[in-house]
Amino acid sequence: MIIRKIACIGAGYVGGPTMSVIAQKNPNIQVTVVDLNQERIDAWNDSDLINLPIYEPGLDAVVAEARGRNLFFSTDVNKAIDEADMIFISVNTPTKTYGKGKGQAADLKYIELCARQIASISKSDKIVVEKSTLPVRTAEALKNILENTGNGVNFNILSNPEFLAEGTAIADLHNPDRVLIGGEDAESINALVSLYEAWVPKERILRTNLWSSELAKLVANAFLAQRVSSINAISELCEVTGANVDEVSRAIGQDSRIGAKFLKSSVGFGGSCFQKDILNLVYIARSYNLKEVADYWEQVIILNDHQKSRFAEKIIQTMYNTVNGKKIAFLGWAFKKDTNDTRESPAMYVADHLLDEEASIVVYDPKVSAEQIYRDLDSLGTRSIEENRRLLKVFNDPLDMIQDAHAIAVLTEWDEFRGYDWKLIKNKMKRPSFVFDGRGLLDSSLMNSLNFTYYSIGSNVK
Repeated sequence: MIIRKIACIGAGYVGGPTMSVIAQKNPNIQVTVVDLNQERIDAWNDSDLINLPIYEPGLDAVVAEARGRNLFFSTDVNKAIDEADMIFISVNTPTKTYGKGKGQAADLKYIELCARQIASISKSDKIVVEKSTLPVRTAEALKNILENTGNGVNFNILSNPEFLAEGTAIADLHNPDRVLIGGEDAESINALVSLYEAWVPKERILRTNLWSSELAKLVANAFLAQRVSSINAISELCEVTGANVDEVSRAIGQDSRIGAKFLKSSVGFGGSCFQKDILNLVYIARSYNLKEVADYWEQVIILNDHQKSRFAEKIIQTMYNTVNGKKIAFLGWAFKKDTNDTRESPAMYVADHLLDEEASIVVYDPKVSAEQIYRDLDSLGTRSIEENRRLLKVFNDPLDMIQDAHAIAVLTEWDEFRGYDWKLIKNKMKRPSFVFDGRGLLDSSLMNSLNFTYYSIGSNVK
């Protein structure tokens, strides 16, 4: 089976970068990324590449190489489906906010809409690839929809989950640990394998059945999140015993059976995947009456929520049990460095907690817009829109923001924060000057030498 044209439905954090690299590495295959959001598509087609809708290091260069040659971004979904030999589904699968499974199960309405649209438009055989993160057995539902509402064409379903880390997505795509392809039809699997073999060594391309592939994505994210919550649980123990969590992490990370990755304590994990996928895993386990399994994984989320509220409470307690009217400067809003993604960012929850105490918060993030920050805060529904704008202000200059601040809270580990002139910052702040390092980013010796009251997660306040 020869693939000449590919369509990808969904131009978000997964579809855009993934298809850009596939197009870059397969110049003879036409790749069209479609989305109904005209503003997003316009941004992908931005002539100077400055306003791409996603910030990822290296993405602009990949898009520049392939766009207009064999990579296209469009809102004409029907045309892309009709012409494609292979269709990737890369739409959002958020956690349900209604009905059965509310707060845990994945909402598959966009997946079903895609399937019905593919079925109604297709006049030739298609390979349909699940790229979105989906519950196990979703391919079965997809196949039923495609076979029963289509035009008599043959659809083969494959699962090809993404394992990208935002901030390193392009590097991950160029040099993946593995590419996972699950399916039943050997010819369709080989067609998808051939795309990746353009740059990925054969031994890194894993073939499984559909159900193993669908479940593996959820499990991978659950295991990574579990490590974050595990070290964060130890960070609290370190604070009360006098141990240092960084030293503990280094000691256990030297064990080859454990490894050093994802053992950095922090204010908590965020992003679109970890919490959503674990909640989905919990829901699936409960639906099969696996209570102990569900309770085990749910604890990862409980600990993560605890870490965010614990950090906010530490700020309040250290600042003499009141932050009312005090100016607290947030460095960072994105859920991690090198991305403009703010989904489930710890910053918004810490801010929400402090705003409940009538703190005056100012925010600077090098890649997140003021509009996005306010959208995030408003989405929590804790206060009115007017109240959020009264209590929280967004700045474009970190030094202007810090003027007369009582405290600084580091919420994202942007490299630029480490290189600031902290002596100058100290002179701009009120005394005593507090720094709460939610990412363990700053040099504690420097902070203490400048007489900051400095707190880093997993160590005592000094």
